[in-house]
Amino acid sequence: MVQGTSGTNDISAAARLARWVPIAGWLPRYAVADLPRDLAAGAVLTAVLIPVGMGYAQAAGLPAIHGLYATIVPLCAYAVFGPSRILVVGPDSSLVGIIAATVAPLAAGDADRAVALTGALSLLSGLLCAVAGAARFGFVTDLLSTPIRLGFLNGIALTVLVGQAPKVLGVHAHGDSLIAQVLSTAQAIGDGQLNRPALAIGACCLASILVLRRWAPRVPGVLVAVVGASLAVLWLDLDRTVKVVGVLPTGLPAFAWPSVSLAEVRALFPGALAIALVAFADTSVLSRAYAARRGTDVDGDQELIALGATHISAGLFQGFSTSGSSSRTPVAEAAGARSQLTALAGALCVAVLLIAAPGVVRTLPAAALGAIVIAACLTLVDVAGLRRLWSLRRHEFGLATVSFLGVALVGVIEGIFLAVVLALFAFVWRAWHPYVAVLGRVDGLKGYHDVSRYPLARRVPGLVLFRWDAPLFFANAAIFRRTVIAAVDAAPDRTRWVVVAAEPVTDLDVTAADALVDLERDLSQRGVELAFAEMKDPIKDLMKRFGVFSVIGSEQFFPTVGQAVDAYLEATGVAWIDWDERVAGAASGLHAAVGVGGRPDSQPP
Repeated sequence: MVQGTSGTNDISAAARLARWVPIAGWLPRYAVADLPRDLAAGAVLTAVLIPVGMGYAQAAGLPAIHGLYATIVPLCAYAVFGPSRILVVGPDSSLVGIIAATVAPLAAGDADRAVALTGALSLLSGLLCAVAGAARFGFVTDLLSTPIRLGFLNGIALTVLVGQAPKVLGVHAHGDSLIAQVLSTAQAIGDGQLNRPALAIGACCLASILVLRRWAPRVPGVLVAVVGASLAVLWLDLDRTVKVVGVLPTGLPAFAWPSVSLAEVRALFPGALAIALVAFADTSVLSRAYAARRGTDVDGDQELIALGATHISAGLFQGFSTSGSSSRTPVAEAAGARSQLTALAGALCVAVLLIAAPGVVRTLPAAALGAIVIAACLTLVDVAGLRRLWSLRRHEFGLATVSFLGVALVGVIEGIFLAVVLALFAFVWRAWHPYVAVLGRVDGLKGYHDVSRYPLARRVPGLVLFRWDAPLFFANAAIFRRTVIAAVDAAPDRTRWVVVAAEPVTDLDVTAADALVDLERDLSQRGVELAFAEMKDPIKDLMKRFGVFSVIGSEQFFPTVGQAVDAYLEATGVAWIDWDERVAGAASGLHAAVGVGGRPDSQPP
C-alpha cells in the first residue's frame, strides 16, 4: 500500500514538473528514431538562423554578434520551457522596431550602453511575461479561432514570400508595408537591378526543395539546397557576383548583468510592456496554428512563462527580446523537425560555428536562404481550409479574410487584433439578435417544436410558447420584450398565457431583470399571464436576487414545457387534445372492436 502511494506521488511530482518544465515530460518519451531528422533539421535551420539573427541585431541598433547571442540562448530556454514541439524563437521584425525606438534615445550612440539597455529591456519584458503566465493570463489565446489562425498563416505566408523575393531576385528593395515592398521590388527590376546568377541559384534551390519534397520526402531537400548553392558559389567564383553570408563574428555569449539606473528602468518600462504584448500575441497565434496543424494543443499560460524565460535568458547573456518566428518555424518544419531537439541542435551548430568554423558559411548565397524560406512558407498556405469555411459559414470566411488582409497589408498584430474584435462583435451580435421561436406540437414527435420549421405544428389555443436562444442582458433586453409582445400580437387566437421556454437562457443581468418586470406589467394590462419553463436554477437565483421572482410569482415557474401546458389547460379549461392522446384513443377504439370477439372493452391499450 505504501509502495502504491509512493508511486502515485512520483507520478504526481513528474506531472507537476512537466507542467512547468515541458521538456521533462516529452524528452523521456522521445522516439530515438526521430533523432536523425531533428539533427538534420537543426543543421538546416542554422543556415537561416545566422544571417537573420545578425540582420535583426543591426536593425535594432546593436553589433551583429548580439543577434547570434539572442538566437543561441533563447532557443535553449524555449526548448526547456516551451509548450510547442515545433515553434522556433528568435529575433523578430515585430520587436526590433520597438527595441530600437526605446533604446536609441537613451543610448545616445554609445554601443556599450545600447547593449546594456537592450539587455535590461529584455529582462523587464521577460518578467512581465513570466508574471502574466503565473497569473494564468494565457486564456486570451482562446480568442484565436480557426478562421483567425487560417487568415494569419496565409497572411504570414504572403508577407514572408514578398519579403524574401528580393533576395532570390538579387535586387535591393525596401518598404514598410507589403504593397511598398512589391512596388520597390518591381521598380528595382525595372531599373535593371535583376541579378541573373542570384535568380538562377534561388530558382534551382526552390525547385530542388519542392521536387524532393514531392517525390523524395525522405531526402532533406533544404540541406541539399544549402550545400549545393554554397558549392556552386565556391566553384564558379560567384562570391563577388551574388550576396553571400560571409565570415561570422566570433565569441560565445557570456553572462552579464545589465547595469542601468532606476530612471532608465522607468524609461524602459513602456517599451517592455509593448514588447511583452506583441511577443505574446505573435507567438501564441503561431504556436496555436502549428499545434492545430499537428493535431496537438498548447498551454497559453506556459507559453507566457516560456517567453519570459527566453527574454530573461537573452537579457542576461547580452541578447535582446525574441518572439516566435514565422519564417524560421516553417523552415524547421519543412526540414523534418519532430521536437525541440531541432532548436537545441540549431543553437549548438551556431555556437560551434562561432568557435571552430566562422567561415564555413562564407559562400552561402542569400538567394538560397530566400528560396528556403519561400519553400517553407508555401506549406503555410491553406486554400482548402478557406474553401471549407466558405462552404460551411460565410461570415467565418470573412473573418479569415480580414485576418489575412490585416496581417498582410497592415501588420501582424494589427491584423490579428482587428480579426479578434470582429469575431467578438459577431458573437455579441448573435447574442444581441438571437434566434427566437414560437413552439407548437407536431404529431408523432415528442416535445414542442419551432412552428416556422414545422408548418403543420398545432398550437395550443390561447397559449404562446416562446423560446429565446441566448442569455438575457442589457443589449438584448429591449429586443426580448418587443419580440414577446410581437409574438402575442401575431398569435392566431387571443393570448391568455405566454410561457417562455427558458432552457437556452444562461445569464441575466439587472437591465434584463427590469425588462422582465416591464414585460410582466405590459402583459398583465392585456390580460395575459407570463410564465417560465425549464429555467436553470442559477438563473432562478438571479431572478430572486433581482426581485423578479416575487413579481411574477413562484407558481409561474415550471420544470418542463409540458407541465406548463398542463397547468395552462387546467387553469383556463381550454379544450386541447394532444396527438398522443388521440393515438391512445384510437388504440382504445381498436381494442374495443377486438373485445367484441371475446376481449373486454375496458382492456387498457
